[in-house]
Amino acid sequence: MSRRIEIVEVGPRDGLQNEKALLEVDQKLEFIHRLEAAGARRMETVSFVNPKRVPQMAGAEQISEALPHEAGRSRIGLVLNERGWDRCLAARCDEANIVVCATDGFGIRNQGASVDEQIVAMQAIAARQQAEGGPPITVTISVAFGCPFDGEVSEEQVLRIVRAAAEARVDELALADTIGVADPWLVRKRVEATRKAAPSLPLRMHFHDTRNTGLANAFASLEAGVEVLDASCGGLGGCPFAPDATGNIGTEDLVYMLERAGFDTGYDLDGLIATARWVSALLGKPPTAAVSRAGGFPKPQALTAT
Repeated sequence: MSRRIEIVEVGPRDGLQNEKALLEVDQKLEFIHRLEAAGARRMETVSFVNPKRVPQMAGAEQISEALPHEAGRSRIGLVLNERGWDRCLAARCDEANIVVCATDGFGIRNQGASVDEQIVAMQAIAARQQAEGGPPITVTISVAFGCPFDGEVSEEQVLRIVRAAAEARVDELALADTIGVADPWLVRKRVEATRKAAPSLPLRMHFHDTRNTGLANAFASLEAGVEVLDASCGGLGGCPFAPDATGNIGTEDLVYMLERAGFDTGYDLDGLIATARWVSALLGKPPTAAVSRAGGFPKPQALTAT
């Protein structure tokens, strides 16, 4: 197989936002540079949220200032509202990722807004982008497969936001399994329904491995035709407003699986493993991703004569 799969690295944003240890701006920048050296070309680097609520995301402007635009690289800023959009514009991010929660229960706790209020904010930002200019916009639908507060999330709850994003003419759509409850069969159904509702929108998937189904869900997405997946180096991640949510699928685990099957990702597996071990040491914990614990495919070893 020579099919190219794009992996969006989310370690510096989603990966760090739930960690107890707070990294300094210089440490976050080194993490970003190490990831880019390992092959990351598209990466969520910062989050324009209130640092009082999410102190792990402090320093977004400083980080963005230290990352001037480079050809072939895209640094993405997370945005929740128009204030975040203004900060994203000022920081000159290459892309913006607007989060819209699929449930009121999660939305009110995560960003202090109902689903309706978030849709209105997303539409206002998209209208401003088209009228005034600005970076490409992805809309990520969080808790698209299940919510820790409201429980099951129906297909219609998700498609309502899908249609609103399509009508707003955003550039990309992402479905996020924020708390890691999806299964491969539901993933396939939701991808198919989303494609039918918004056939012209590129689709990206974001999985957490809370219940050990993350890679299976990534595989189901690929089988359904998706070619863009989020992942986090070391398997870091989680949401500070989602009880017991653990990390994203590990970038190195996803790269290992895909490249063993012959897919092209553009990543250097050894570089990812080294980066995962480095950042995990800073955070005072071992990597969650299996490949960073076990290493890549074993290399042949010569027998030693006795």
